[in-house]
Amino acid sequence: MDTTDSANNTTFGNSEISLPRPVRFWLLLFSDAPSITCSLLLLHYLIHDRTARTALNNHVIILLLSLGLTTQLIEIPFYLSFIGNNGVVKPSVPATCLTWWFVSFGMYNGGTILMAWAAVERHILVFNYKLISTSRGRFFAHYLPIGILLLYVLVFYIYVLFFFPCEMNYEYSVPICGAYPCYQQDPFVGMWEFIVNNIVPSLLVAVFSMVLLIRVVRQKRRLNQRVQWSKQRKMTIQLVSLSALNIVFNVPLNLMSLARLCGLPDDYGVDVQQYFYFSCYFLIFLFPFVCLTSYSEFCMKVKQKIFYCKVKPISASVRSAWVTNAKDH
Repeated sequence: MDTTDSANNTTFGNSEISLPRPVRFWLLLFSDAPSITCSLLLLHYLIHDRTARTALNNHVIILLLSLGLTTQLIEIPFYLSFIGNNGVVKPSVPATCLTWWFVSFGMYNGGTILMAWAAVERHILVFNYKLISTSRGRFFAHYLPIGILLLYVLVFYIYVLFFFPCEMNYEYSVPICGAYPCYQQDPFVGMWEFIVNNIVPSLLVAVFSMVLLIRVVRQKRRLNQRVQWSKQRKMTIQLVSLSALNIVFNVPLNLMSLARLCGLPDDYGVDVQQYFYFSCYFLIFLFPFVCLTSYSEFCMKVKQKIFYCKVKPISASVRSAWVTNAKDH
């Protein structure tokens, strides 16, 4: 979650959302538990089912689910612990804050970057599949870009959090230790993170998703290929749904940060920004459920296991005994 401003926004970094802590605690807890369950079930299916595992369009989804699950298992417990300890980050040591920041900024923005690549790659999978029809093509057009993006995110956030020459200020009395590591105060690095790691990926997701939807609909009308449309429909609907999720939760926060870059006073709209920041957790919570709607076969299997019980056939001897007993009475 990116809160980069043009100046040191101490008002935001030293404040807390006005929503009462007990409400936040139960809201996060009851949202996190089912989301973790859904993420684990989906990951199990996508990794262990051979057809799902080998489908190229599922590889980024697996990575996104993994990043989200990391946040659910690390950051949310940190937040719940903060509330449970009467508003104090425990343990109150730099390692806690650095880990929290790495997950909050690195994992979250890394997910946004991967989502942007997913939006671009869907155009290749739908309209230029010949590019990845060979092993060489799959390496350069699929595996290599994903590897480069993951390496970039990992190197960038390890560097800015652990090696960047600035003095960290750890606020143990507010969530996420103030959510304002010192590298964000650097004019170049802070601006790079805000634009390259946040604004640009969010725009790419929205633009490429909309363009893909238009291209698919136009091709369907022009060629009227029902079989091909069936294959395209799932990937298109999945991307558009995830794009809508990204727009709803990321765009408001990005606009607020952009307004501060353009001169909005640091003490204006702080509470609103805190709500936008907090709401981004629900992008992570809802992500696996939105993905789940794209896997109808998996949903059917889950429903059958939960709601459908096969009734064992009654043997002839048991049936005969019932009839005899009924006649006797």
